[in-house]
Amino acid sequence: MAKEVAGQIKLQIKGGAANPSPPVGPALGSKGINIMEFCKQFNARTQDKAGKVLPVVITYYADKSFDFVVKTPPVAIQLLEVSKQKSGSAEPNRKKISEITWEQVKTIAEDKMVDLNCFTVESAMRMVAGTARSMGITVKGEFPGNN
Repeated sequence: MAKEVAGQIKLQIKGGAANPSPPVGPALGSKGINIMEFCKQFNARTQDKAGKVLPVVITYYADKSFDFVVKTPPVAIQLLEVSKQKSGSAEPNRKKISEITWEQVKTIAEDKMVDLNCFTVESAMRMVAGTARSMGITVKGEFPGNN
């Protein structure tokens, strides 16, 4: 018989660095979830992606058990890594901070494809390019896909 789902919690935690301090501890503790058990499982599952911010969706059940799904890093963080910047532009429409190529956009789109709500790599590339634009990052050249 399936367990009764009590709810979901969405967090962004650095890979391999979950600990009981905020925001993890209070979010899980208020729902009655074993915080140390989650931290151990999360750190074991994400030790290969240490230091990267990873979204995690925790589903908790009425009997206080849980499972979680680790997603790919957010597009904004991947764009900052590729462009070697600390943060996006304060005025993205006026002040550009960096340039990236369509090839770099394609690699990010292919990596993030499983979490996006699109069916083709071209549409995923357009989504990534839109995020880049809103961060003040310019994409060099013409869009390689078919219009």
